Amino acid sequence: MTFSIRTATSADHSFLVDMLVQAINWLPERNWSREEILTKPELAHYVAGWMRPQDFGVVAVDPADRPIGAAWCRNLTAADPGYGYVSDDVPELTLGVVDSWRNRGVGRALVRAVLHAAGERGLRAVSLSVERANFAAKLYASEGFRTVKSFDEADTMVAQLAGRPSAGADPSVSANP
Repeated sequence: MTFSIRTATSADHSFLVDMLVQAINWLPERNWSREEILTKPELAHYVAGWMRPQDFGVVAVDPADRPIGAAWCRNLTAADPGYGYVSDDVPELTLGVVDSWRNRGVGRALVRAVLHAAGERGLRAVSLSVERANFAAKLYASEGFRTVKSFDEADTMVAQLAGRPSAGADPSVSANP
C-alpha cells in the first residue's frame, strides 16, 4: 500500500499529540493516556503551542489522505530541555507511526523527509532521545544518528546534516513500500 508525505501544519496539532502518545507508549506494557502525557510538562512541551515559528515537521498520509505517522522538530532550550537536548540551536526530533502502519517504511520515510526539511532550513544537526530497547534506535542509527550521550536505558543521538545526501528525501515524495 502506498503513502505520501506532506509538510505538517498548525492544523496537525491533535495528530501530533496522538503520535507523541504512540512514541511514548512503544512498549506494550506502557499505556500512558493522552491526558497523562499532556499534564507532564517534560512530555507536553513536545507539542504544546504547536506550531511555533521555528517548529517544522512532516506527516505521512495514506491514499485516502488519512494521517498515519508524523515526525517533527522543536527547538527546546536549556531552561526547558527535552530528553534529547544537546543545545539551544539543535532542534529535537519526535516521531510516531500508527500501529497498523509500522514496519512498512513509514518511519524511515518520515525521518528522511524531516531531515531534508531541517537541511533546507540551514540547520547543522537534529537530535533525539530513544530508549535503547526501542526498535526505532536501529532505524535512527541506520539514518546517520550517532549516540552523543547515554543514560541508564536511553541514548541521546544526533544527526549531522552537513554533507547529508538529500536524494529521495523531498517531503512531497510518494512511497510504495
